[in-house]
Amino acid sequence: MMKWSEISIHTTHEAVEAISNILHEAGAGGVVIEDPFDLTKERDTSFGEIYQLNPDDYPEEGVIIKAYLPVNSFLGETVEEIKQAINNLMLYDIDLGKNSITISEVNEEEWATAWKKYYNPVKISKKFTIVPTWETYEPVSSDELIIELDPGMAFGTGTHPTTVMCIQALEKCVKTNDIVIDVGTGSGILSIAAAMLGAKSVKALDLDPVAVDSAKLNVKLNKVQDIVTVAQNNLLDNIKEPANIIVANILAEIILRFIDDAYRLLEKGGFFITSGIIQAKKQEVKDGLIRAGFIVEETLVMEDWIAFIARKE
Repeated sequence: MMKWSEISIHTTHEAVEAISNILHEAGAGGVVIEDPFDLTKERDTSFGEIYQLNPDDYPEEGVIIKAYLPVNSFLGETVEEIKQAINNLMLYDIDLGKNSITISEVNEEEWATAWKKYYNPVKISKKFTIVPTWETYEPVSSDELIIELDPGMAFGTGTHPTTVMCIQALEKCVKTNDIVIDVGTGSGILSIAAAMLGAKSVKALDLDPVAVDSAKLNVKLNKVQDIVTVAQNNLLDNIKEPANIIVANILAEIILRFIDDAYRLLEKGGFFITSGIIQAKKQEVKDGLIRAGFIVEETLVMEDWIAFIARKE
């Protein structure tokens, strides 16, 4: 039974984006934003059930951001780093409001039920809609592709900008019978998308055993286990078979470590799709891709995040 620590930050609308990024980078398994504005706004009920929101859960002013971190030996350091990073935002003249931070422990069951109310079906690209496993959803159009996710706690809901951009990039690049490698697969969502777009075989790799289990579960759920193989692996170490597409939605620092391996493994004309890159690291990753021999064909931008589609000539 895993224990999770809930870190709750009372801040302002202005700081939500920046603090969410800090939390994602610190390894938070999902971020919940409690905004009093949600209580009054019109909700789209076309997707079915809407949970009754309880005004007592919401702050009177500002916004509360909650994130969940696994309770382990680094927790204390991680929390200190988060506090430091949030305080540093003041250097950029970002108003932090109350900036009060509280920590409490929750167990897995409580958390699993608590966050479901924030998660609805979401159409994230021309073809794909992501639907949580506990919802029923009728496709709106005949060519809509539906990915069912039981996102588990270590991974987001598939609607984070970096995931969305990777899926949009896969839509542009995947051809029937392509061989795809997904580095740092997390929930397995990119591998599932590649399989649904016609890839012949997909390797979903992750160093984290929790990710491997989560991805296996989601691959089965979407009935693509004949195409997608999930394995525990560090980046592209010891991978020998060439690929047409390599996709990686992980932090910029990690992408930089295996650009040369990706170049070597790709067939001529193959694509390397990278995301998880914050604006500040954009140039560094781009330079690394070009240095390795890639041509950067397209740069996707969503919120504060960047994704590159790079091609091997």
